[in-house]
Amino acid sequence: MTRLAFKMHLNEGQKQEYIKRHNEIWPELKRLLKDAGVSEYSIFLDEETNTLFAFQKVSGDGGSQDLGKTEIVKKWWKFMADIMVVNPDNSPVSVPLEEVFYME
Repeated sequence: MTRLAFKMHLNEGQKQEYIKRHNEIWPELKRLLKDAGVSEYSIFLDEETNTLFAFQKVSGDGGSQDLGKTEIVKKWWKFMADIMVVNPDNSPVSVPLEEVFYME
């Protein structure tokens, strides 16, 4: 099992909308993530900077960031593009984070 972490940026004033959309995550997207080996996926918000910190456990070679070629993920990115900092293809601007400490 691999642990992955990355950060993204939420637009100012979009906390409640971000939470709402994730509370209503599409079943087909959730299924895709699980089928790709993603588990224990958490996203935290630093309200001082609007930085989103994401953590997930992954079995296999990749994580959610590797599913961008699927239609459902492209649709999700477009759905989320108005409340996040995104790239030209609507994917969230995402910065991988290096794990520097882990305690089991």
